[in-house]
Amino acid sequence: MQLVIPSPNRRFGTVDALGLIGLGGLLVARFIPVARLIPFWGCGFRRLTGIPCPGCGLTRVAERFAHFHLLGALKANPLGTVAAAFFAAMVVLSVVHLTFALPVPELWLEAREERRARWLAGILFTLNYVWVVFSYTQLGLR
Repeated sequence: MQLVIPSPNRRFGTVDALGLIGLGGLLVARFIPVARLIPFWGCGFRRLTGIPCPGCGLTRVAERFAHFHLLGALKANPLGTVAAAFFAAMVVLSVVHLTFALPVPELWLEAREERRARWLAGILFTLNYVWVVFSYTQLGLR
């Protein structure tokens, strides 16, 4: 693993792009009730099968996270809540980076570390999906 810290700059990069996407998404989730405005909004997979898809609850996560209802967001989709928090952190980091020319560190992983990260991501995705299916079918969470 190698951590590279570039010289101070205000160049628009990956962190800034993720911050811009996060800002747009969180603003829409905060001020536009998408699920209520669009009549066909919802999970087609769940409508057809009765089983939620891995992305079920992400709209609720975005709305609840944007309104600071973090427990409700965690109940809807834990990994989605982590993603929303990540995007919020990218918004803050991007603002600090572009305002104060703070250098954004770059993390470079070796092949073995990349493989472990992919396995960990797969395991977390699977555990999250088990939670989503269990919470929607057994606990009746919405």
